[in-house]
Amino acid sequence: MTVAPPGTPPHAQLQAYVYGALLALIVGWVLHVGKGVFVPVVLAALVAFVIVGVTRQFGRIPGLGPALPLKLRYALSVLLTAGALAFVAFIALANLDRVAARAPQYQASLLAAIQQLAVRFGVEDEPTWGTLRQIFLEQVSLQALIGSSVAVAASIAGGVIVVLLYVAFLLLEQRAFAAKVDRIAGGPANAARVRQIFESINARVGSYLALKTFLGFLQGVLSFGLMWLYGLEFAAFWAMLMVLFNYVPYIGSFLAVALPVAMAIVQFGDFGTVLTLLAGLFVVQFVIGNFLDPYLLGNSLNLSPFVILVSLTVWSGLWGVAGAFLAVPVTAVMAIVFSEFAPTRPIAVLLSRNGDLSDD
Repeated sequence: MTVAPPGTPPHAQLQAYVYGALLALIVGWVLHVGKGVFVPVVLAALVAFVIVGVTRQFGRIPGLGPALPLKLRYALSVLLTAGALAFVAFIALANLDRVAARAPQYQASLLAAIQQLAVRFGVEDEPTWGTLRQIFLEQVSLQALIGSSVAVAASIAGGVIVVLLYVAFLLLEQRAFAAKVDRIAGGPANAARVRQIFESINARVGSYLALKTFLGFLQGVLSFGLMWLYGLEFAAFWAMLMVLFNYVPYIGSFLAVALPVAMAIVQFGDFGTVLTLLAGLFVVQFVIGNFLDPYLLGNSLNLSPFVILVSLTVWSGLWGVAGAFLAVPVTAVMAIVFSEFAPTRPIAVLLSRNGDLSDD
């Protein structure tokens, strides 16, 4: 989408706005239709970006870093990233087995909690699993649910393999990227400008991802300690989810607390224990989200809170769950690129927090 420069006749401005809106709609439609292609590519670019960033951090280690060969730093970064992904997969698989083993116990606890609520709200007919199962089967096709779950699991497994393949080839392409930019930029000045754009993306988006990861890890550790004290099962799994949900603005904070609280309802069946655990998790989330997050992140991405909310809605609508995780980084990259060109600079101003692009 482009904006007409100042001094353009009114009819030409209107024409530019109409063409820009149509272009935005076409691009959005292509992104939605081709999400099966675009999402793995963007995820792979993000993972490759993290690996390159970690490689640079290895090079900044006092004394040891400059002495490490570049290939060795890349190998260490890949091993660290692969180890983190393997750890996440291990926790997920281990907890799935434990859930399957303890399903009867959870079923009894859930029924007791439902019956307790029924008594508290004065429901005459106390629910049983027979009546609940009948209601459930009337609303949901169990066969279709199982089939869709298997399909989703297979899709995720296949998507991870595709992303890892893309990451490997992107890392190989990264060595020749500077030479390609020099040849297609059309001159040293344009090549320097393209490098400046990528340096700005690396600095701002990289800083955002690093701090978000640190804050998510801190929240996960504190929440894990609290859940462990309460004896909540699968505490490590819920803490891992908290780290991941930390990348999703607004909604992620709610899900990070709601899921372990739902587990507490099933496990304990005592609403006093559930409420105190909820209060503790809420305090951790509130302190990190309202004090540490603004203090450390500040205005690193220079995005309006309203724009972040809209971007979450738009990218979730285009790409589903993956879009929710990618909304903020992708929007930040768009804002940085828009700020570098006169026709799209007004859009970058609208996307910014206060209209100041001096840091771009």
